[in-house]
Amino acid sequence: MAKIKKGDLVVVIAGRDKGKQGRVLEVQAEKDRIVVEGVQRAKKHTKVGQSSRGARTGGIETIEAPIHVSNVMLVDPETKKGTRVGYRTEQVERDGRTRTTRVRVAKRSGKDI
Repeated sequence: MAKIKKGDLVVVIAGRDKGKQGRVLEVQAEKDRIVVEGVQRAKKHTKVGQSSRGARTGGIETIEAPIHVSNVMLVDPETKKGTRVGYRTEQVERDGRTRTTRVRVAKRSGKDI
């Protein structure tokens, strides 16, 4: 189970965007990197071409670049500050079967994430 998932609210704790908060747009687990909305913005130059209607495409686009997962912290839902992530087990009953699941918990407040 990953500590940070797509859609989580995180705060940047290192780098030029330190202190900014944003939602996780993409998780690249194999590279230990994530893409956060509004953080690590970079300019990308795309080649000028023509679409099927004759309109010109290309130019300079601003995109969010990946940031290392160690440079962000999950935001605690209660205090709205960065927090570490812990886990606790929970018994869930479905269709007469009892299953054990892991639930992410904010270390700062103890609330479920």
